[in-house]
Amino acid sequence: MSNKDQMICDLETGVCGEVEDKEMEIMDFGQPDNSIDLYYVTDPICSHCWALEPVLRRFVKQYGSYVNVRVVMGGLLEKWEGFGDHKNGISKPEDVALHWKEVGEHSRMPIDGTLWYDNPVQSSYPPSRVYKVIQKQSEALAEVYLRRVREAVFALNQTVSERSVLVDIVNRMGLDGETIVDEAGSARAQQLLNEDFQLAASLGVRGFPTIIMMNEENKGVKIVGARELNNYIAGLQKVIGVEDLKAERRPSLPTLLQEEKLLFAKEVEEMYDLSPTDFPDFVKKELPTNQYQMKEILGETYLSSIEL
Repeated sequence: MSNKDQMICDLETGVCGEVEDKEMEIMDFGQPDNSIDLYYVTDPICSHCWALEPVLRRFVKQYGSYVNVRVVMGGLLEKWEGFGDHKNGISKPEDVALHWKEVGEHSRMPIDGTLWYDNPVQSSYPPSRVYKVIQKQSEALAEVYLRRVREAVFALNQTVSERSVLVDIVNRMGLDGETIVDEAGSARAQQLLNEDFQLAASLGVRGFPTIIMMNEENKGVKIVGARELNNYIAGLQKVIGVEDLKAERRPSLPTLLQEEKLLFAKEVEEMYDLSPTDFPDFVKKELPTNQYQMKEILGETYLSSIEL
């Protein structure tokens, strides 16, 4: 897949990349395996992946016991040199800003996007390589890192292809940012990233986000784009071959905020089936006042935890 195909993020399809004909596709990958795997093919600067976070978090919280989640880096933007997509109106970094603005307004997951005018991301490969380095230590830490990178680039308007930004993100996680980012610049880190690219290609992925769920017979479902929760539940039902899935109990809001540290209103609403008007009262009822701060960014409310 070329750079120019990947950078287009369509609101109707919820896809960053090449749009496919089907929202959900039954697939057969051949050799049988022994478990149900969920491959989430993504990229740190994929705006529709950011928009998917509220739904994906709830799906994993409630149905994660059925699947082994594997996050795969897809390689959205290697470089701008030689890039051009005149048909879709993108020939330079600042052309991406409008796409991001539309996705942010549509999803209510805040996106600034003015960095594309002032100090554009030059490549999504550096933050992706850092992900692969941290993933070697811990899948859980890699998940935290990916969230922090997305908060940085979308809501906080930070250029996550820059070394100093990446070092700061990793340091704030309590890890050694200098060492990890140095390692991410190595040939080995790029090799790990290339292995993800090869896996994504073997799964037939052409746009992000793509979620593939595969059963023990290696037959699976591919869901492309940022979809509603019921799409992922339906996909899991098809893969498992049962209609009645047992949903795990959702975590309490104090527990969720303690885990995540920062939650946007849309994420809380999605997790607990709330309307925007229900959100303030729900927060007041569920959270002790000494455990959170409520703030606003880009017109959207968010909660941040207070360490006791």
